[in-house]
Amino acid sequence: MAEYSLWADPTHSRWNRALSPRLTIAPGDTVHLACHDASGAQVRPGMTLGEYLLIDRDRIHALTGPISIEGAEPGDVLEIDILEVAHKGWGWSSVIPGLGFLKQRFPQPYLFHWQLEGDLSRSLEPAVVPLRPFCGVMGVAPTEDGEFRTRPPGIFGGNMDVRDLSSGARLYLPVFNRGALFSAGDAHAAQGDGEVCINGIECPADVTLRFHIHKHEPLRAPLVESPVARESVWDDGAWLVVESATEAVDAARAATSRMIDLLVARWALWDVHAYILCSVALHLRFSQVVNEPMFTVSALLPKRLLPSRKLF
Repeated sequence: MAEYSLWADPTHSRWNRALSPRLTIAPGDTVHLACHDASGAQVRPGMTLGEYLLIDRDRIHALTGPISIEGAEPGDVLEIDILEVAHKGWGWSSVIPGLGFLKQRFPQPYLFHWQLEGDLSRSLEPAVVPLRPFCGVMGVAPTEDGEFRTRPPGIFGGNMDVRDLSSGARLYLPVFNRGALFSAGDAHAAQGDGEVCINGIECPADVTLRFHIHKHEPLRAPLVESPVARESVWDDGAWLVVESATEAVDAARAATSRMIDLLVARWALWDVHAYILCSVALHLRFSQVVNEPMFTVSALLPKRLLPSRKLF
C-alpha cells in the first residue's frame, strides 16, 4: 500500500462536489495531511485581539482536500482509520460576539493563546488541560450540486466536532459521489462536549489517515469506532453541576453557566477564562430523559484539571 503527503494549500472552505480532487489514491493507502488551523493560517501566536477581529471569516475551517479514493461509488462506505493527529505546539480559542452557547453572558470579543506541551497545556492557570487532538471537520462531498458552507454538519460528516475522532479511532461515512471526495481540517488539540464558547483549542496539525472502501454497504449517517472510553478522563473524580428544565438545551445552558460561576468563585478564574476552559474540557451529559416533562443535564469537569479544593 502506498503513502502520500498532501500540503494544506490550497484549502477550501465550502463543500462542493464539483471540486477537483487534489489527490487520488487506492483503497488501503495512507495519506499524511498538513492542516492549517481553522482560520486558514490567519491567526498566529501573539496576535492581538484587534488583529484577530479583522481576519477573513469566509476562510474559516480551511479544509485540506478533496481526496478521491479509487473505486468509491455512491452506496459504498468509506472507512477512515485515524492513525495520528499531532498538534504543532500552539493554539488559540476565542469568544465571538453573537456566537457561542452563552452569547448573552459573554457579548465582548476575546482571544486566548495556548502553549501546548505534548499531551497537556498549562496556559490557563490554575487548570491543567489534557490534550487529545482530533479534526473537528471530516467529511465527504454531499450529494447536492452547489457550494455549501462548512459550519453545518450532515449525513456526509463535516463539522461534527466529535472529540472521539482522535488517534486510533475509525470513522465510517456513506459515499455520495464517485471517489467519495474526502476533506479534513479544523483541528482541535482539546475540546469539551458542546464546544460552548464556539472554539476548542484551535491548532494546526499533522494528520495521518488510512482509507478503505466497503462496497454496497448501507450506512445512513456517520459512525465512529473509538478506542478510548471517555470515562478514563475522570478516573480521579469530577465536579458536576446538575440542572433540570423542560427544555434540554435550557438545562445544559444553565449547568454550563453555573460551572463558570463555580470556577470563578472557588478557583478565582476570570469568567471568560472559565468559559474557555468549559469549551475545551467540559463534559455535558444527559442524566435523565424519562422524567417528563423535565430533562436533567450534568456539566462535568474532571477533578484532575484543577488544584484540589474543599467547596464547603
